[in-house]
Amino acid sequence: MLTTPGTEKLVLDWRKRQQARAELRVTVEKLLDRGLPRACTRALLEQRSTAVFQYIYDAYYGAGRSVYTEAA
Repeated sequence: MLTTPGTEKLVLDWRKRQQARAELRVTVEKLLDRGLPRACTRALLEQRSTAVFQYIYDAYYGAGRSVYTEAA
């Protein structure tokens, strides 16, 4: 189960709600902005944020369900 900042945003049907997706995208961007080196360009930050968001979207269904819990 995902247990990092932003986990509380992965509630039931979060992928169906535009506001929930937007909040998660902002959270991902903020976390990466804090963690990536200052030399990172805005374009690279956006690219990385999109990749991380897409991974979360594909892997986590919400309400504690993910591709990892389904496989177990």
